[in-house]
Amino acid sequence: QVQLVESGGGLVQAGGSLRLSCASSGDAFAINAMGWFRQTPGKEREFVAVIRRSDGSTYYPDSVKGRFTISRDNARNTVYLQMNSLKPEDTAIYYCAATPGYREISFYRWAISFDYWGQGTQVTVSS
Repeated sequence: QVQLVESGGGLVQAGGSLRLSCASSGDAFAINAMGWFRQTPGKEREFVAVIRRSDGSTYYPDSVKGRFTISRDNARNTVYLQMNSLKPEDTAIYYCAATPGYREISFYRWAISFDYWGQGTQVTVSS
């Protein structure tokens, strides 16, 4: 089992920055990839970023590419999401996810690719 705990959410003005953290525990050594998704009421969970633990490969959707950066600290079993140039439409609950599964990096854009989820952290961007 893997436990994931997110932190770093909050309220920020448009154009500002936030950094989210996701700390993993339990069988963290078995994790192959970690990602971030976000969700707003009434909408499906949306892919934000993924990083492969072994080689650091990353993948982003066009909506955040160039603004968000995912990184990892394997020694701390922690993944980060640096979010810059935030927009009101980035407002959502952000969820960290992890999986032991190895896939082509773009396949991780589907939530079903992940086995473990955190509780989420709220990010609110005011205009």
